[in-house]
Amino acid sequence: MKYILFSFICLLFVCPEVSAQSKQIIQVETDNHSMIFSAVPNEKVVFLYWGDKLADVKPFMNKGFKGQPDTSDELVTQLYPSYGGRFYLNPALKLTHEDGVLTTELIYVSSESKNIDSNRTETVIHLKDKLYPVFVDVRFIAYKKENIIAQSVVISHNESKAIKVENLASSYIPIHRESYYLTHFHGTWAAEMQVEEEKLTHGTKVIETKKGVRATQSESPSFLLSSNAPGSENTGEVFAGSLAWSGNYRLSFEVDETGTLNIISGMNPFAATYNLEAGRKLESPQMILTYSSSGKGPISRNYHDWTRKYAMTHGDQLHPIILNSWEGAYFDFNEKTITTMIDNAAKFGVEMFVLDDGWFGNKYPRNGDNAGLGDWQTNVKKLPKGIRYLADYAVNKGLNFGIWIEPEMVNPKSELAEKHPEWIVQSGKRDILPMRNQWLLDLSNPQVQNFVLKTFEDVVALSPNISYIKWDANRHADNVGSTYLSADDQTHFWYEYVKGLYNVYERIRAKYPDIQIQLCSSGGGRVDFGALRYHDEFWASDNTNALDRIFIQYGTNLFFPAIATGSHVSTSPNHQTGMITPLKFRFDVAMSGRLGMELQPSDITGDEYAFAKAAINDYKLIRPIVQFGDLYRLASPYGDSGWASHMYVSKDKKQSVLFAYSLKYHGRTTYFETKLSGLDAAKMYKITELNKENNHSSFGNDGQVFSGDFLIKSGITLNIGEPFKSSVLLITEQ
Repeated sequence: MKYILFSFICLLFVCPEVSAQSKQIIQVETDNHSMIFSAVPNEKVVFLYWGDKLADVKPFMNKGFKGQPDTSDELVTQLYPSYGGRFYLNPALKLTHEDGVLTTELIYVSSESKNIDSNRTETVIHLKDKLYPVFVDVRFIAYKKENIIAQSVVISHNESKAIKVENLASSYIPIHRESYYLTHFHGTWAAEMQVEEEKLTHGTKVIETKKGVRATQSESPSFLLSSNAPGSENTGEVFAGSLAWSGNYRLSFEVDETGTLNIISGMNPFAATYNLEAGRKLESPQMILTYSSSGKGPISRNYHDWTRKYAMTHGDQLHPIILNSWEGAYFDFNEKTITTMIDNAAKFGVEMFVLDDGWFGNKYPRNGDNAGLGDWQTNVKKLPKGIRYLADYAVNKGLNFGIWIEPEMVNPKSELAEKHPEWIVQSGKRDILPMRNQWLLDLSNPQVQNFVLKTFEDVVALSPNISYIKWDANRHADNVGSTYLSADDQTHFWYEYVKGLYNVYERIRAKYPDIQIQLCSSGGGRVDFGALRYHDEFWASDNTNALDRIFIQYGTNLFFPAIATGSHVSTSPNHQTGMITPLKFRFDVAMSGRLGMELQPSDITGDEYAFAKAAINDYKLIRPIVQFGDLYRLASPYGDSGWASHMYVSKDKKQSVLFAYSLKYHGRTTYFETKLSGLDAAKMYKITELNKENNHSSFGNDGQVFSGDFLIKSGITLNIGEPFKSSVLLITEQ
């Protein structure tokens, strides 16, 4: 009895020590910030910290949490909370076991970390259910120099029958601050990525889409979260995330009773229960995360550096100046129309000609958007000499050649729809609803995946001089269903469609690594990191009106770099809005992205012709700075000033280019004043205005030299007070 009592007393003192010894700290680190978790075998993994890198993490070993009022359970923030136990909030994981049990409790098994290369480290934390053979791996890839952390989750199991996975989030982020300000994005066709910031209150704010395709046109899976004050460019704590997924998504921001903000990000669980068989794995898309304690500016620069290196194709190569045929010709063209456009493009100094929609279909010729889609043979009446003739013609004029496709879609009036009605997305015997006079092909079906791949191969085979593909997708997914998937697995459609699309992308990229591909989906319908990794650039919006593009590209470039942002000069009045703007303003806006033209070049004559040709040459001068440089925003178009301005700075800080725009009338006595950012205070810089009209300068000190210190602390003034006045300044080290 004495021995038993002695042993019990010893255990009272020894057990806490044993627990402390078995507790471990898991760190996921970049050069400047880190995520920190604590883990004890057979217990929940605790999410402790996300922020600037700490010199000492040992104090986390003893960190305690407030207990629940009637149980020993603690109000801890978990790594990956599932529905079960006393977790009442939106869970990261919800499933139903094969015996009908609705709850899951994930506990820690083990973790490991390894270097992928000198810049990337992979950390995997292995979890399992406390009672069932269900296994969850939470995977992090830390990109050190870019200060990006990509998180994803894989679930598997060994239960006797399939389990129903009803929600599998990519990430869970708990933040505890006094207040939270969410920057998110809304829009529609021709008005994508409109910025909205709001203070979060108790309850849940949800941003989601159920459209399946063109999933970023109205909403976006990207967000910024500023703590304790509205977001600022250069000050304050900012958390950011962007889901790398081209289908349905759901972002949930829930402020709970403790004041903690719980952020769940991942695929939308709507109508998407996945019946996971034993031994199979289901993987979430990556959530791309970054953090800054110095405002929004570093957030964008982190994403841009990471994108150019890891999340797009050919991000280390200068991207060409393009003339796209769409707004210059639409469907109404012949060979002479196209060769004349190529001739004029060459005179301007354009580097790539892209033939847009309308070149294909014979039984059902593509002379409008109501026929021919899916029949990818050259229209012999329109183009009797074929695509090869046009591509060769362009190359002989010194231009590269590209062509438009929309291989995921089909017109009801097409040979493809007649031959393969089973390939069309359809919900049983319900009507197949057209949108833009077209239906959606079922990419969950491997046969359709093979067809889309063959479409790409056949189009590229039309000429060895095709070096660019514009890949479009002009409708949502609705009334979904698949003739390929079983009746029990119809809810797999949303997931399998996107995975089928990515499968095609991967096969194309394996076979055609050098072809440039533009990501287009009625404009900005697929501006996401899931699709972009297979593409060279995206078409931010079908709206080419320069004023609207300032707002669209401001929101877009918070996450995505200029090199990937197709930005074209179009005609005036603008075809989408009817707005009349000066050619200089249109060029000054378009030159802040990947410059292109979207018009009939023969319409530019006289003084405007000389200006346009000079502007294109100027863009070639500043292109390395714009496409590879660091972005610094100086004045937001969403502010009250009526001006917008930003600048790109080369990595070595030897060159910079500043763009400034007047969005309204300011009065004859006002002027735009701004301090510059990103320069080296110790360097001397010469400022030269580009794109001047009639040799008129908006900068009174054009051609003069200033210290970086002066430009950073005092700044410059520009005389751009009238609507649509603008300025482009080249800043070069002396």
